[in-house]
Amino acid sequence: MPLSPADAIASALRELPATPLCVGYSGGLDSGALLHALAASPQARAQGLRAWHVHHGLHPQADAWAAHCARICAGLDLELTVSRVSVEAGHGDGPEAAARRARHAAFAAGLGAGETLVLAHHRDDQAETLLLRLLRGSGPDGLAAMRERRDCGRGTLWRPLLSLSRAQLLAYAQAQGLEWIDDPSNADPAFDRNFLRLRVLPLLRERWPQADAAFALSARLQEEAAQLLDEGDALALAGARSLDPQALSRRALRALPPARRARVLRRWIAALGLPPLPAAGAARIEDELLHARADAEAEFAWHGAVVRAWRDLLHAQPQRPPLPADWSAAWDGRAGLALPGGGQWRLLGADAFPAPLRAHARRGGERIVLPGRTHGHTLKHALQDLGVPPWERRRLPLLSAADGELLAAGDLLYSARLDGWLRERGARLIWQN
Repeated sequence: MPLSPADAIASALRELPATPLCVGYSGGLDSGALLHALAASPQARAQGLRAWHVHHGLHPQADAWAAHCARICAGLDLELTVSRVSVEAGHGDGPEAAARRARHAAFAAGLGAGETLVLAHHRDDQAETLLLRLLRGSGPDGLAAMRERRDCGRGTLWRPLLSLSRAQLLAYAQAQGLEWIDDPSNADPAFDRNFLRLRVLPLLRERWPQADAAFALSARLQEEAAQLLDEGDALALAGARSLDPQALSRRALRALPPARRARVLRRWIAALGLPPLPAAGAARIEDELLHARADAEAEFAWHGAVVRAWRDLLHAQPQRPPLPADWSAAWDGRAGLALPGGGQWRLLGADAFPAPLRAHARRGGERIVLPGRTHGHTLKHALQDLGVPPWERRRLPLLSAADGELLAAGDLLYSARLDGWLRERGARLIWQN
């Protein structure tokens, strides 16, 4: 015997996370049913329960919708947070996706530490998401569609209703006498998701009544497959890492199958907090960097980030300009020295240098007398011996004495003269690049 709508929702909410709960509340049917069900739970209230409405300002009734949410929450004796966001298009997608992106950015930024954001996505939403991603040519990660749980800002996102249909939520709302908002834009088939909901899925259900359940099952199977792939990716990434977390061994990457290599590259870039690789990014790295000569300085740049090949390694980092060739500044070490384009030089463990020194950019041909040596070495060869990549050398600040003697290159190399002075005081230089 099928569960009643109230029992079905209660079952979905049976295992509440042991954290404060925040319901993403639009004022519509789905989130209204979820909020009402959680408000009826003594456990949810005891843990801390609130609602959060994101005001996009896209509809003339947006203020009235926020007022509706405030009235419902007051009736349930729940705190309501209202966030106004600016919806910016221009990412190659439509207003639906732009609003969703702004909404999730607000959630990620404002969620409390350890708090769980509870969203009311259901089985019908999952079917729409799966079909949209199929039409975009997504792989297993995308076809896993909406995950039940994932990290979100300082907390966690939870979708407990993915096994329930919209019809079940509607029956629950009607039985409980709930009020909700019907967004008129949901009836516009010009939007991709609405087109699937209004035209495509009803037609599929005529022939295959269990289509929604089948789509949900496929998404769950894809999620399991994606998890297995993810575990393999993590192992492969660990095997390709160098001592520098921003670098991977090209030799180790070339030993991987191409499909695994592409996944590892994307995982690495994400772990570094860099913008996601564009669609052709992994292929560009494969074609232009993996087999480049050790000294070729091949690179692939996108959205302010860059991957470079040098020697056996791939290096990934934000793009930063070299120091201006004419940059020079006096520095006595008493305070940190701000560097052009960001970064800082600091003297730790000593109040100041014995006399003001000159910080400047490389110009070529510099020589340095290293500790334990009696004759000078070219700075270029000394940095090459340390394995400092060429682009880092171009950002490397130098420190010279008034007589022109080179004393330091960032915090990578000290001259014998400066090294002795620092050791006597237990001091050191810190170069923040």
